[in-house]
Order: sequence, then C-alpha cells, then structure tokens
Amino acid sequence: MIDLTSIYHRAVDNYCYLHDSETLHIRIRTKKENVSEIEIIYGDQYETSDYRWVTFRQGMKKTGSDGLFDYWQTAIKSDHKRVRYGFILKNDEQQITLTEKGFSPFIPEDTGWYFCFPYMHKKDLFSPPKWVYETIWYQIFPERFRNGNASLNPDHTVGWGEEEPNLTNFFGGDFQGIMEALDYLEDLGITGIYLTPIFYAKSNHKYDTIDYFKIDPQFGDIDLFRRLVEECHNRGIRVMLDAVFNHSSDQFPPFQDVLVNGENSPYKDWFHINQFPVREENGFHYETFGFYENMPKLNTSNPEVKKYLFEIASYWITECNIDGWRLDVANEIDHCFWREFRSTVKAIKPDLFILGEVWHDALPWLRGDQFDSVMNYPVLSKSLQFFAYDMLSAQQFIEDITTILQQYSDNVNHLLFNIVGSHDTPRILNECQYRKERVKLLFTFLMTYPGTPCIYYGDEIGLDGGSDPGCRKCMPWQEEHHDLDFKNYIKTLIRIRKETPLLTFDGPLYFLPPIDKCFAYYKENDSEYIVVILNHSDQEIHYTLPFSLKGKKITMLINHHEYAAEAQELTVVMKPYESNILSFAR
Repeated sequence: MIDLTSIYHRAVDNYCYLHDSETLHIRIRTKKENVSEIEIIYGDQYETSDYRWVTFRQGMKKTGSDGLFDYWQTAIKSDHKRVRYGFILKNDEQQITLTEKGFSPFIPEDTGWYFCFPYMHKKDLFSPPKWVYETIWYQIFPERFRNGNASLNPDHTVGWGEEEPNLTNFFGGDFQGIMEALDYLEDLGITGIYLTPIFYAKSNHKYDTIDYFKIDPQFGDIDLFRRLVEECHNRGIRVMLDAVFNHSSDQFPPFQDVLVNGENSPYKDWFHINQFPVREENGFHYETFGFYENMPKLNTSNPEVKKYLFEIASYWITECNIDGWRLDVANEIDHCFWREFRSTVKAIKPDLFILGEVWHDALPWLRGDQFDSVMNYPVLSKSLQFFAYDMLSAQQFIEDITTILQQYSDNVNHLLFNIVGSHDTPRILNECQYRKERVKLLFTFLMTYPGTPCIYYGDEIGLDGGSDPGCRKCMPWQEEHHDLDFKNYIKTLIRIRKETPLLTFDGPLYFLPPIDKCFAYYKENDSEYIVVILNHSDQEIHYTLPFSLKGKKITMLINHHEYAAEAQELTVVMKPYESNILSFAR
C-alpha cells in the first residue's frame, strides 16, 4: 500500500515555484521506495472542451532520496500562466490521486479540488544577480591578509606573523596590502572578494563598530578604498562588504549617550534596554550579541535606527560602488527590516548581491523578498562529518546532503554561498588533521557542488590554525611557506569550474550509488554530462558508471586525459583519496 502519511506537498516555496518566467517547478515527497511512479495532472482552470476541464499529464522524475523519503520533481509550462494541478501516485498495489482536498481513489473533475498556482508573475521570480553564479569568492580578514603601509599600523603592532593570533593583537593588515596582492588573486582565478568589517572599531576583527561611516584608519581611508574597488573592477573582481547591523560597539556614540543620560537619552529606544541604569556593578541591563557586554543589540524595528542603517548601506554603494553586502547575524534581525533593506539597496544598484549569515535552515529569508543567498553552513557541517571526521558512510552523506538540497528550490541552491571554512571556524587543514588528501577531496566537492564557492584566505596554500582566534593567522607571503602542489590543484579546480558552465548553471544534481566510501554525482543538460567521482577511501575502487558510453569521447578534466569508450560501460579506477571530473556528450 502507498504510505499516505509520508506524502507531502504544498503549493509554495521549494515544493512549487517559478523557475523562470514561463516555467513552474513542482516537487512532491513520498516514503522511500514506496511509490514507483508519479504523474502530474494539470491545466488552466478556465480551459474547457465539451464542458469538461482540459488537462495534461506528465511524468515526474525522482531527483533524490534521503534516509526516509524520495523526492520527485517536474517542470511544466502554461500558455496562460495559470495552473491547477494534482498528482497520480502508483505502486504495484494501488493508485491514488492527491489534490489540495486530500487523497482520492479517483481522478476528480472539479478544478476546485486541485492545487493552485494562480498566476506566474515575473515579479515573484527569485531573481538574484546573474554575475554571482560565475563568481569564485575569496574571503579576506583585512587585519591579517597583508601589511602594505606600516605607517598606518595601530599602536603595539606585532611584526607580521611573529606571534600566534589572539583576541587583542594587531599585525597591521590594510587596503594597500590587498591592492598589492591583486595580481596573486587574479592568478588564482578569484572573481569576487568578501571583506570582513572595515569600519572604525577598537577590536582586530571590527565586528564591534563605532562609526559606520568611517573606514578604520588602520586600513586606510575612503579614497584608498575607492581605489581598491576600482582596481578590483578593472580586473573583473567584485567587492562585498560585511554589514554588522544586529549590534554595535558600546563605544558607538548613541550608546554612549544612553550610558550618560539614561532614560533622558534620545537614543534610549535605539537599543533593547531592560532597565535603567543600563550598567551596574552586578551586571548590565540590555540585550547584546551573545552575552558580550561591549556589543549592545540594535533595535532594528525603531524607524530612526532603520533610517540610519539604510543610509549606511546606501552610502557605501553610492560612494564606493561596492557589489554586495554580507549581513552579519542576519537571522537575529526582524524580517520586516530585511525586506525594506532589500528594497532600499536594490533601488540604488539592482544587481547588488545580498548574502545573509544564517547557520541553519534559511528558507524564510530566501523567498525573493530578503536575501539572494546565505552562507551554506549546513553543507559545510555534513562535509566535515564525512571527509574530515569519518562520522558518516558515503550513503549517509548522500542522504544528508539530499535532505539539504531538497530544503530549497533549484534557483536558491545554485546561489548558496559554499565554504569549507571561515573566520568563525577552524582551518580546514586542522579539521582534516593535516591530511592534505582529504582537503583536496573537500575542495573538489566545493568547486563542483551547486552554489557559489568561497575560499578563506590562505586555505589555498595550506595555512593552518585552530578555532577563533587561531583561524585568523597572518597570510604568509614567502613562497617557501606555500604548499604549491595544493595551490596548483585549487587553481585547476577553479579553471575547470570557469570552463564548465554546467557546473555553474542548469538543473539539479543527481547522486549515483556509492561503493564503500567512493561516491559520485552528476549534472546534465541537453548536450553534456558532467560526472564527479570522489574516493574517500584508502583503497583502490573500481567505479562503474551507469551510462551508455560506447563510441563516446570521455574527458578527464583534472588531468586533461581523453578516452574513446569501447564498451557500453566505463569502469573508472579510482586511487585512494582520488578525485575525478568527467565530461562526455549525451
């Protein structure tokens, strides 16, 4: 029997959405291996013939399975942009129809029973900036990337890399240093840089902003920053800044006014004050980021605060022509604020990229009215569990990644901000216990998985470091401190991604059955397949591809080898911890 309790569909979000202005993607979930076939029945609710509703039927494809469920999907078009639809589900024992009114043993004729997508409005299409799909990002922690002008060094600056990073030391990284490194970034293949906060603050990380309209003097000034952005743009490199709007420094002038004037301060409603005085010997009485007394939480529902923060966001776009905002602690700010934020910045620069920091399921922010993307920490977590910690089998990894993929539409998945580390996590080399072969597998996955990939500065040369602040070491610039083999491997992966549009655009990702700890996945379009095989094993694995390949040319993209398949099937011999990326025609 068909397990009705496991079936899920709703005509919204990742289960029914506009893929483009003419195409609707529809998805349904069923119990794993319980349903053998699904057809979608659909039509325009107003179109009839001989007083009967005109309908069409189309098969649905199983696009993935996790530990509990199968996921099915199809794409349909409608000449009149209106769709009513239902599902005909079958197995060897039963056929049932699912509509909005529930399950039926028959196929209803009344259009009012069916799920409804009332109209395909182009305005409702999830429309992020197109340039982001092709971007290779590089995250820079400015204080630790490169010191280009020692005259800007803060007091008590330490010699570059002469001691381990801690919560309070400074090494003097600045904008001039970044400009001097642009040749390096361009050679690596980088087309976007994400800078952690650059505004005036007392800390080395700058997430405790004192003045949002002022560049921190240890980095330079606004004129130098304009030059940096202009030089990046001349090289085809976009620039994204970090906006810390959830909280400020306690040295932020409005908060200082509250400390001095208490209930009489005109800024008392700019923060979440619980009682006055806001500070006493036994503690403080206001909301903060975490429990950090020096980071009071801003009241983003206050119209004055919103106006102030929107002016900041607008200022740096208009004054310096930045290309994106990364939004710190974005999930702790109200949705209304972000909707207005999006309208404000997109009115100035329609192709501005809006990236939210959300560490969990971020669907409420990814409906097209708030963010273009979020940092993909869920995929990072599962990737580390498999590649670094050996906590998952290959089958479990496939199932867990499938669950994450199915949480979002294809449109969203292709723009998620994929990482293998950041300023908030231990270095990937440390996570893998210095086993470089595993780091290579992780980066192969990063560069071939749907989304826009980002490299944390220094990871490409084997920079190590533990948890914050250990992950914020100075970037070494002497080549003898670079792992050149690993750097060249990263450059190869970047080149492959740039030369292979199928990795960047087009359709869903499909997993193939694993063999031991070796697994594979592929993407396809009308003319080509791309298959990625990753052997996370210390054993040689013979992996047979389930494609008809006789007479076709197969290209191994990592080593440039080409083969003409002489048999229907191809068995790829995978060395221990080897990656392979294959391309062949349909």
